[in-house]
Amino acid sequence: MMLRLILAALIAFWPTQGFAQTALPKLVTDVSQREINIQSRFTGETLTLFGAIIYPRGVIPEGDVDVAVVLRGPTEPVTVREKQRVAGIWINVDSIDFRSAPTYYAIASSRPLDKIVDAKTAAIYELGLNRLQLSPTGEIDSAELGRFRTGFVDLNRRDGLYEEAPGTVAMTDQVLWRARLAIPSSVVEGDYVAETLLIRNGRVIVANDNVTVTIRKTGFERFITLLAQNYSLFYGAMAVMISLLLGWIAGMAFNRL
Repeated sequence: MMLRLILAALIAFWPTQGFAQTALPKLVTDVSQREINIQSRFTGETLTLFGAIIYPRGVIPEGDVDVAVVLRGPTEPVTVREKQRVAGIWINVDSIDFRSAPTYYAIASSRPLDKIVDAKTAAIYELGLNRLQLSPTGEIDSAELGRFRTGFVDLNRRDGLYEEAPGTVAMTDQVLWRARLAIPSSVVEGDYVAETLLIRNGRVIVANDNVTVTIRKTGFERFITLLAQNYSLFYGAMAVMISLLLGWIAGMAFNRL
């Protein structure tokens, strides 16, 4: 009888201990809006991502945890051209083609990235603008590739399409978190995927990428875009006719003056 009681106690206790040792926290993530509409007066948007960390059995482990939030836009092939001044004139002298590059990339973190992850982890998850994986279409010298890559990232940063914001993820009691990312007016249409990473002791222990934000044009702007894409010949002819009409109206107005 005593042996049965001991075995029953061990069986009841063993799964709980195993769960406590192996279970990982869970990330619950949401966003302030799932759809952003671009209209004629669109000047940009601020997107708020927020959520909570659910710990196994509600026990917060010792030590700090960090959160990094990455928002990526659609990828597309891109050609980067380098201008140089030749005989007093700025001209394109060289170029490189990248197979795919995100049209938008923004990352916010609770602390500077080099303080929470090592270089290998940052490279695996593409954490930071200097970790973006941009592959050229052909063979190219590493120094030249680095120059074009740096120029491409810097250009997008100045346009507000690439952003790195360390220390901007606000955390409350290591449970609640919130981040704000700026969406410029020059963004392209498409699905933007937000990935939230929970980091502890320099290692990503949970990665959650189930939040998608759709950015699209609406109203007259969408009509013009679809017309240009699907009926390019008609769109071009209509643009020429409108230009001629406006020129004729302007000429008549000046003649009367």
